[in-house]
Amino acid sequence: MLGDLRAFFLSRPNRQTLIDFPTPEERRAYSYRIMQRLDIDPETYSVLNVHRIGIDAPVSYVFNELLRWSGEALCWPNHIATVDPFDEALRHIRIRPLGLGAPGPWSWLRVPPLFDLDAIRFQRVPDEGDTDNARYLLYACSGGYPIGFFCMFVRSPVAAQGEVESAQFFMGVGFDFYGKKRNLLFRPFDWVWEAVHNRVTGNVMVRFKQLCEWSFHQGGRTH
Repeated sequence: MLGDLRAFFLSRPNRQTLIDFPTPEERRAYSYRIMQRLDIDPETYSVLNVHRIGIDAPVSYVFNELLRWSGEALCWPNHIATVDPFDEALRHIRIRPLGLGAPGPWSWLRVPPLFDLDAIRFQRVPDEGDTDNARYLLYACSGGYPIGFFCMFVRSPVAAQGEVESAQFFMGVGFDFYGKKRNLLFRPFDWVWEAVHNRVTGNVMVRFKQLCEWSFHQGGRTH
């Protein structure tokens, strides 16, 4: 657990992944474009945090790595945010704080999950006429952590935006506490949640990039 705390929560990621915007207007416009593409009502979640990292591997390869995810500690702080066993369909994923409340010796503890991820839509192959080769996993997210939806998105690079690597990997979340579902009483604490989320997400993405590039250049996985 201490290793996960140091690697994911205390250490800064070795590259900036959070997409920063010069003005709130540009942030809102970017958020609207993404939510409209995902067919999410932009009026429900008024702020979207988006992280991006380039990966030197094909889009299809990176997306298939997402489909293999099982909460392994290499890319995810599984000792702190423990992933319940799930099937290969990835339709429902439950993540618990420190594994508390999971089936087993600690099942008597009534600890709410950090998140329950329930699939909304998976785009496994690009749409016909799609010019950027996009694929994504989109989830509704509930539980103790105040996120409304969560998306992992992979597409080809856009040269005009200075993107170089073969695959551009995005993680995006819509926070309830920035929308219309959160009590104003909690808003002074929201920046803490956001800071923790951004630190962990950056470290997860850097590790996922390293995994994809290593396995692809080794000739791909065999399982």
